[in-house]
Amino acid sequence: MHALLNEASGAFAVTIFEEQSKAGLGTPYRPGWNDPAMLSNIASLEIPPLGETLVDWLRRQPHDRLVARGVDPDAIDERAFYPRLMLGDYFYDRFNAMVAAARQRGACVDVRTRCRVTDIASETDGMLLTIRPRHGAVSEERFDYAVLATGHQWPDDPEVRPGYFLSPWPASALARIPPSSVGIRGSSLTAIDAVVALAVAHGEFIEDGEDGLRYAPAADTDALDITMMSRKGLLPEADFFHPLPYEPLSACTPEAVERLIASGEDDLLDPSFALFKEELANADPAYARKTGLPDLALEDFCERYFADRTETDPFEWARTNLKEAQANQAKRFTVPWRYAILRMHEVMALLVPHLNEVDFQRFTRQFKPIFVDDYATVPHESIKRLLALHGAGKLAIAAIGDGYRIDSRGDESGAVLMLDGERRHFPVFIEATGERPLAAKDFPFPSLRRQGIVRDAEPASSGKAVRGIVIDDEFHPLADDGPADRLFCLSLPFLLGRHPFIQGITSSHEMGEIVGKELAAALFRSGTAQQADEEPV
Repeated sequence: MHALLNEASGAFAVTIFEEQSKAGLGTPYRPGWNDPAMLSNIASLEIPPLGETLVDWLRRQPHDRLVARGVDPDAIDERAFYPRLMLGDYFYDRFNAMVAAARQRGACVDVRTRCRVTDIASETDGMLLTIRPRHGAVSEERFDYAVLATGHQWPDDPEVRPGYFLSPWPASALARIPPSSVGIRGSSLTAIDAVVALAVAHGEFIEDGEDGLRYAPAADTDALDITMMSRKGLLPEADFFHPLPYEPLSACTPEAVERLIASGEDDLLDPSFALFKEELANADPAYARKTGLPDLALEDFCERYFADRTETDPFEWARTNLKEAQANQAKRFTVPWRYAILRMHEVMALLVPHLNEVDFQRFTRQFKPIFVDDYATVPHESIKRLLALHGAGKLAIAAIGDGYRIDSRGDESGAVLMLDGERRHFPVFIEATGERPLAAKDFPFPSLRRQGIVRDAEPASSGKAVRGIVIDDEFHPLADDGPADRLFCLSLPFLLGRHPFIQGITSSHEMGEIVGKELAAALFRSGTAQQADEEPV
């Protein structure tokens, strides 16, 4: 919407369908879906302004509104992290401002809440949508263009079997979990969200203690015991200071990777890893010497990258890393190797759609985890909360490797972890590994599947990583008989195979910019955008 307004001229009509009662909030920032204690992991400085920056917007909010959302009015800063619900308020406000601006410019904007689009079909004269309102009859409506921005796909009730939760959202569902032994698969921010929701349901965090925070359990909650589990049993690291916007790279540049892609060679991953090593050595020679970087193959570097952390108690590592990050923040010091990896993840993302199957598997298994670990750092407050819970005897983390099995279909509630011949039952088990790439079979609009417009980039088969649906660089689903430039897909789960690092706000903004410009250009080419005295289409 923001990009379309900036690019389009003339009169046009936009209809926005939203299943919820309010449009513009976004699932990760919606009340009920998120607990008030949950923090976003993106600083204001990183959020692309939507007519107004988050910090400027916060500074003009009433004191009581900020306090009610858990924001200190005297500590607003562009590098601070804020509650998810506060970001939801910001996005909702900016969405309504954009709608008002569009209408003032002559656009016809119809925001239809409590409406679910259940199907979409491509026809010769447009895109036919089947719409089911919460109240009223199902209808069909035709549009010249359709943009699919359906977001995450989670069940409305995450407790799909007694005690077994397919996701930690909505957070309100976790509040009903009684004090018990809880297993959580995952250790990233998604898992931290689940831990925090459980913690505040059965106690409170108090500003005090060795790490500035302690956890005080409520009465009669002795049975609460949370175990996070992941392959390596590691916690995410604390957010680290770095310059924004990104400083340019010297060796592993977009141009260098594009040249590799243009070469037509089948082996792209190893030459790209050579560029990665060169960039990292240039940025931080000491780190390169310490890790033996010049002689490492990709698989060896992945092991070396995590080696020190896997040999250290994860909570001790978290405490030390937090102190380092806090000191660097105070000094405005950037750790060179961390910053180099952070900047390279977007460059390496260019490579992914062009990798052969073997290299795609290697990238997913050995290279992607390094980038995710580096950019998916979390607010310092999140680390403090984990340490406080551990200190209170309420939180542990387990490394489960690859040879484990989770059985959630037995007679017992929750799930059973089978690991190294041992059996451990969790009466409550929460899947919190975040959104996974989805295949075409999961696409929510069956007619587009039947018409062959939405199809898998690679045939789905056992053992193969999901590579998502076939789209072009402008996010058009590609098919021989497809609707040309009439359809755009920004539904993240179906793009993650091709674009593995797109789950954040900045990536969503960049994708929106591309589609907004393309849509404005399509309106201009087709003459759909009319003069002000003509009827918009």
